[in-house]
Amino acid sequence: VQLQASGGGLVQAGGSLNLSCVASGHAFSAYSPAWFRQSPGKQREFVEGIPRDGGVDYADSVKGRFTISRDSAKNTVYLRMTSLKPEDTAVYYCALRLGFSQYKYWGKGTLVTVSS
Repeated sequence: VQLQASGGGLVQAGGSLNLSCVASGHAFSAYSPAWFRQSPGKQREFVEGIPRDGGVDYADSVKGRFTISRDSAKNTVYLRMTSLKPEDTAVYYCALRLGFSQYKYWGKGTLVTVSS
């Protein structure tokens, strides 16, 4: 499975961006998708994900502002980001895993820059 993320860019604080991640290969619907991010000088952190048993997992820092969704017919996972803050500046990565295993497939990332 290969992942290609897109949709990053420069936005002012308070603005919005929509990220997309398209998966190539088969059985996309069998995987649980998630978004991670990495800011300069910091470790990669979990942002939001859709676990195998349904619902959504999210980091407290994005609660109420970011929304993950998926379209299995299009092999695509999305991240809707609103009320963006400068601290949201990071490279955003999409990832897939089977069940509750480690995330196995990773995209190359898309840069989001939020100016104050």
